[in-house]
Amino acid sequence: MHIEEITDEVAERLKVSQDEGSPQAQEGESTQPTPQDQNAPSLASAAVLPELSPARAMTNKKTVDEVAAELKKTPFFMTELEENDETEAFKALAYEGTPFEVASDFKEHGNECFRTKRWADAKEFYTKGVLVLAAEERKRAKGEPNPEEKEEEVKGQRDALESLYVNRAACHLELKNYRSCWLDCAAALRLNDKNLKAYYRSSRAFLAVGRIEEADDACARGLALDENNGPLKAVARDIIKKSEETAARQKKENERVMREKRRGMLVRAALKARGIRTRTTAQPPEMEDAKLQLVPDPNDPRSTLSFPAVLLYPAHLESDFIKAFNETDTLADHLAYVFPLPWDAAREYAPAAVECYMETLAGGLVKVGKKAPLLKALSSPNVEVVDEVVRLFVLPKAKAAAWVQEFKTKKAAEKGGG
Repeated sequence: MHIEEITDEVAERLKVSQDEGSPQAQEGESTQPTPQDQNAPSLASAAVLPELSPARAMTNKKTVDEVAAELKKTPFFMTELEENDETEAFKALAYEGTPFEVASDFKEHGNECFRTKRWADAKEFYTKGVLVLAAEERKRAKGEPNPEEKEEEVKGQRDALESLYVNRAACHLELKNYRSCWLDCAAALRLNDKNLKAYYRSSRAFLAVGRIEEADDACARGLALDENNGPLKAVARDIIKKSEETAARQKKENERVMREKRRGMLVRAALKARGIRTRTTAQPPEMEDAKLQLVPDPNDPRSTLSFPAVLLYPAHLESDFIKAFNETDTLADHLAYVFPLPWDAAREYAPAAVECYMETLAGGLVKVGKKAPLLKALSSPNVEVVDEVVRLFVLPKAKAAAWVQEFKTKKAAEKGGG
């Protein structure tokens, strides 16, 4: 075991004054400690504890989170910098010179990168310059200008900041950061509403995302300042071209909508003329390009109706989808290529060995002839087409009667429960 020697300073603190002890002994005072003396810490123990250092005293009685929060306010311990005047000024201290000189240096580095088409690097340098000068602008806006700055220096800073904004906008334009581009142009125009580069680049950015009205407005404002400006005249031509293309697309879309509307009217007229009842539910099925239409010419009312159809096999919980079932087709026409079914191991399904049914309006069933055209079944007053899809139940003859009885029983139970 290692024993350290007591230093002179500690020994001095531990030493009890004899001058204080003698009178008590002479007066015959009791040396037994009182209960208060037993509970209180001894003077000797208190004298041994060293005083807290100034830094430690500042964090005394604080939680770990509170201490960490205090440390993060100190530049050396900062994990991230907020964009405010203090942090921007602190970052500027890393470079020698005035804010204008520092920002100008960043601008020169950005220009070098821009000339070699290193858009992202150039943008970063321009951003650093913007942050330095924007911090000075915010100070002036708050009424805290630098008393040593002259009016010429302030104007120089603002000119440099304007230039940094339009240069960074050029980088954003090349990097296809269009929103950032027109925001930087707007910032430059707040400093100088006669900056032609800002009008040009914002116009290009708006045009790139199809915002033709904003592009045209920015271009027109620039040309109002200089009607012979080449870049602005070029973007004006592109705006006209884009506008014409957009108008042509819109015209084509309007024609398509009108054509579809007319076709819909022709289909409804054909359904009414044939006495076919239809109903649409709140959630019709998604059928991609399959739909109820007139064929072969959907614009000719003399064409025949073609329906999407579903063949349901309730005895085996299977189904088949027929994309185009013409009103003149028979069930036998489609069953001929649908059968044999790949899952029908017992070979129960054959055109001559099945019976087909459709559900009626009243919830019953009606038998459909396999050699009769579809129109004959659909024109019955007891049948309706739901969501433009014809639904047909197909069953083996041996199982048809039992399934029909089960179907009717379920429907009766549903009506009774309702």
